[in-house]
Amino acid sequence: MDYEAFFQAELDTLKDDGRYRTFAELERKAGAFPRAKHHTEDGVKEVTVWCSNDYLGMGQHPAVLAAMHDTLDSCGAGAGGTRNISGTNHHHVLLEAELADLHGKEAALLFTSGYVSNWAALSTLAARLPNCVIFSDSLNHASMIEGMRHSRAECHRFKHSDPADLDRLLSMVEPGRPKLVAFESVYSMDGDIGPIAEILDVCEKHGALSYIDEVHAVGLYGPRGGGIAEREGLMDRIDVIEGTLGKAFGVMGGYIAASKNLCDYVRSFASGFIFSTALPPAIAAGACASIKHLKRSSIERERHQERVAQVRRRLDAIGIPTMENPSHIIPVMVGDAHKCKMISDWLMEHHGIYVQPINYPTVPVGTERLRITPSPVHTDDDIDRLVNALSEIWSKCELARRAMAA
Repeated sequence: MDYEAFFQAELDTLKDDGRYRTFAELERKAGAFPRAKHHTEDGVKEVTVWCSNDYLGMGQHPAVLAAMHDTLDSCGAGAGGTRNISGTNHHHVLLEAELADLHGKEAALLFTSGYVSNWAALSTLAARLPNCVIFSDSLNHASMIEGMRHSRAECHRFKHSDPADLDRLLSMVEPGRPKLVAFESVYSMDGDIGPIAEILDVCEKHGALSYIDEVHAVGLYGPRGGGIAEREGLMDRIDVIEGTLGKAFGVMGGYIAASKNLCDYVRSFASGFIFSTALPPAIAAGACASIKHLKRSSIERERHQERVAQVRRRLDAIGIPTMENPSHIIPVMVGDAHKCKMISDWLMEHHGIYVQPINYPTVPVGTERLRITPSPVHTDDDIDRLVNALSEIWSKCELARRAMAA
């Protein structure tokens, strides 16, 4: 077989479909986010980032940077190994205690990313609970799907955010059989929020273990940043809360928060935990500082929500089609992979605005979009430039606009 020819043909297909992904080489500027340096063959230009998951700009917060600098100086760069082999640092223990407190749980367990925490926790629970059957929301993240597939447990998909369909499926399983229901709070591409209370009602009715992914909600919602479940007073009813340290908390890593026994069980049996080198202590210290700050401060969340609302109003006023939702994620709908990539490139080239195109397989074909994520540190001038640039390119491309409010 001509392997290189095969690889080239597959890549050419992606390019022909408009789905080939290119990386913008960015250099974030501490203290200046959302500004970044864009490195190209023609030199370095300044851009404004509109698609970061560092939702609150905590990646440049003084308290986070200070904690990381201090810990780097005191502990060095790496953890020294897996958690089982010399890699458990005092800062990991402190961070897990902080996360358990954030979610009102007995314990928490750290992983190297949110992807790994979903993959490892779901695959371990579903594989090792005897004859377990999984019920997965149809729009669950790839990391959850991979974990469930790896478990090889029987799995059923229920209609997106549909407790009645979940109830119907659970009713078909014998009462004593272990059952695990996996779903999200904020769905990252459409920005919709799941009906958590109603899903928990169904879980409790059927004796199912509940597992919620709050990665796009922790830090952003609730009086202390515990997520949508905290905002709605539901954390105590959820068996496993999974989250990330790489989005609103501004650093990196993932975790689960649950009972002491459940966390200890996953710690003891999950290969994704056992065989992964631990997070660097400085990363753990930075995440801990971020969580502590956001537990006390609501200024960032309030400013964030105001910026999101303003961008929505401005785009609605000029008829730019966005997907309506109650979260902080603003999908600008294009509906064509080639046009989506072209618009993204044009915004970068002509206005220094960086927003990545979102194409298949991340979203279904025909729903291609720009995913805009305003932050507390985007200024009124930033918003003006974004809105005016989008209006200009929409006209150039002769794309449909929504009817503007009278």
